[in-house]
Amino acid sequence: SKVPFTGWVQMIAYAGFTEAKANYDEDVKNTPGDMGWKPPLLATEDPDTKTRRLNAELANGRLAMMAIIGMFFQDGLTGSAWGDWENYVDSPLRAFENELGVQAPVGFFDPIGFTKDGDEQSFKRRRSVEIKHGRICMLATMGYITPEITGKFPGFLSPSEGLKFADVPNGLAAISKVPFTGWVQMIAYAGFTEAK
Repeated sequence: SKVPFTGWVQMIAYAGFTEAKANYDEDVKNTPGDMGWKPPLLATEDPDTKTRRLNAELANGRLAMMAIIGMFFQDGLTGSAWGDWENYVDSPLRAFENELGVQAPVGFFDPIGFTKDGDEQSFKRRRSVEIKHGRICMLATMGYITPEITGKFPGFLSPSEGLKFADVPNGLAAISKVPFTGWVQMIAYAGFTEAK
């Protein structure tokens, strides 16, 4: 709001000048990013070094693009790119900022905005579902890791089908080895725990 009109004219004119003079079409036909400028101590003709440096520039450029958008966003909400989120008093997240699960350094994390309506009942339902799913995933993670470390149970998983525990591979490959009645049992048990 403080930049005068002539300042905006100068910036836009300079941006247009650099766009017109940079000859980006030729840049695309040749090596992307190679504008012919060879700064002292940084320029190299070694193809491996040049590739490594261009990859680093791409990675840093992607990070910088995310950073500047985040800084614009934070500046717009708090009045400063380094603004304290406490200054964003209109945040719909204020309703739940002291609830279970709000942890540093992220604080209240709701990137999709499920809680922007401030509905406490919906929040509590989602929080309980999150806890339940987290517990299941912790068990699933251990179930994925444990057979790799400790091995399999001895004996049969399904005596009627002649399927031993040792015959079931680890990981996702196990899905195809579980007999139909096994799936029925698991789904029935999951339904029972949901109902009870």
